[in-house]
Amino acid sequence: MSLEQIQKDIDNLKAAVSELKGVLLASYDGKPIAHSLEHDSDPTRIAALAAAASSLGRRVSDSLSTGVLNEISLSATEGQIFLYNAGNKAVLAVIGPTGANTGLIHLEARWAAREIGDRV
Repeated sequence: MSLEQIQKDIDNLKAAVSELKGVLLASYDGKPIAHSLEHDSDPTRIAALAAAASSLGRRVSDSLSTGVLNEISLSATEGQIFLYNAGNKAVLAVIGPTGANTGLIHLEARWAAREIGDRV
């Protein structure tokens, strides 16, 4: 695993979608691998929550026989969180503001998740 290249992928995603509040790659066991977050954000906490949400999504997908989980979208009053499967070992969490360009986020983040998934 090339952490330097993964960090570059995360930084490139954040640069491609300038309105993002943060991007984090977490292992499925809830540990942060790489991130680009605002200064007051706790990467350990975000990684644990992203891994837990991804695990729940995978279980629901398995239970309903809908195939392999690709992504999860959460919308709240103050922002949006998108979780993307990054290979079979990690989840990419992308945090944006309410009203963000979700089409652009999905386009760039899906590409980043595929690239990162090949590296993890």
